[in-house]
Amino acid sequence: MDNPFREFLVSRNAPEPCTIVIFGATGDLTHRKLIPALYNMHSAGDLPAGTRVIGFARREKSHEQFRTELAEMNRKVSRSGHSEDDWNLFANSIFYHQSEFQDESGYQGLSTFLAELEKDCANPPNRLYYLASAPEFFDDILEKMRVTGLNETSGNGWARVVVEKPFGTDLKTAQRLNSIVNATFDEKDTYRIDHYLGKETAQNIMVLRFANAIFEPIWNNRHIDHVQITCAENLGMEGGRGGYYDTAGALRDMVQNHLLQLFSLIAMEPPVDLSADGIRDEKVKVIKSLRPMEGRVGENAVRAQYTEGTILGEVVPGYRQEDRIAPNSMTEPYVALRLQIQNWRWEGVPFYMRMGKRLPKKVTEISIHFKEPPGVLFSHFPVTARENVLTIRIQPDEGISLRMLSKIPGPSIRMEPVKMDFHYSSSFGKASPEAYERLLLDAMAGDATLFARRDEVENAWHFIDQIEHGWHGVDETLQPPMAEYPAGTWGPTEADELLHRDGRRWRRL
Repeated sequence: MDNPFREFLVSRNAPEPCTIVIFGATGDLTHRKLIPALYNMHSAGDLPAGTRVIGFARREKSHEQFRTELAEMNRKVSRSGHSEDDWNLFANSIFYHQSEFQDESGYQGLSTFLAELEKDCANPPNRLYYLASAPEFFDDILEKMRVTGLNETSGNGWARVVVEKPFGTDLKTAQRLNSIVNATFDEKDTYRIDHYLGKETAQNIMVLRFANAIFEPIWNNRHIDHVQITCAENLGMEGGRGGYYDTAGALRDMVQNHLLQLFSLIAMEPPVDLSADGIRDEKVKVIKSLRPMEGRVGENAVRAQYTEGTILGEVVPGYRQEDRIAPNSMTEPYVALRLQIQNWRWEGVPFYMRMGKRLPKKVTEISIHFKEPPGVLFSHFPVTARENVLTIRIQPDEGISLRMLSKIPGPSIRMEPVKMDFHYSSSFGKASPEAYERLLLDAMAGDATLFARRDEVENAWHFIDQIEHGWHGVDETLQPPMAEYPAGTWGPTEADELLHRDGRRWRRL
């Protein structure tokens, strides 16, 4: 008997051959992420035959010079290793086009080059444009594409655009960027990429929630005490990143997109179907249900900067002493939030979120803390931790674990927490593909499920702007102070107090 669900899953992931044009092709994203992802897909046989790549950037290069530079980085970072034979086959379909982003003639030249490549091709003239440049060039690129007709399709082909974050710096700039994008491409052809959603565990959240009878009925405020979302990084401002980061901060750089995306997957209602819009409709509803932060920022949001400290035995500078950071900076490399959802499922369940630089290690995880059972039978037996905790590890060791209590073998009743642990690499015998591999294939297949929709982005910014206004509003006397923590520790005491007030504490990582 045919299985319509299986047919849907198979049919939705059928990428089509296309020409991928990468704007900003000499940058780090292209060299470290995009090209290695495409190479890995080629090596695994997942890249559709006939797919080509054109790098568009301002520096003068030949096709061969561009390919050589890409090969050097691919040898260092490719997930599947580097085979010279595989690379040579793949590199034959890589080309380079030099132009300034503001030069209309460069886009006309690109149009002519595309037409030449597609002239004798048996495949439809499909085009996937990837904005991998600095965000300040997005406007110029999109406008010049529209003026020169690069956004238009010919024959039975399609044209789509992938937009890298940041999607604006606040609600106003996000709305402006979205208007410019949608003046050039329809919303259905616009793919706002968030690489966190390409990670295997993030994709597995819906399966975990809705396909397992042991979790689906208890995913609510009757059984869940609270939820924690943590994104910890042990790095600081290496590689000249300080110049960008000091204009953004943890709230806008990470919470607005990555962490709110994970939050919405954990908290959303079951979608009506597995279509892209069916899923994204429910994610938007969750973000719109967040309790407003106006007048509540001081009690529900903590911002902090790290001071000099030690990580892995090495002394590291404080945030304000980092390269390209203003000595009087009020930008936060650490943020902790207490979120509440105003709906039937989650009323009374706090969601605690934290993101920080220069923490002891690099890890991203979601932990669901269940309510304790009645203490009638075992309350007088000592135990280090009583609550059941379901942990979803996003990185680096993707997997899921469940903590529960068990009796220690022996004649007396003694209990200890034990852990049931699932690892993707050991359970399926292979490492998970890189996030960009999955997301590029989805864009080539026309599947926008793992990409952000316009209203999703704008509602997230509406919420984040409330916190930013509380931190940087006109009345300085009402602004909460900037907390501090030594580099190499788990954050400021103020973030601990955010949970202590509720009788809870951060999970040890």
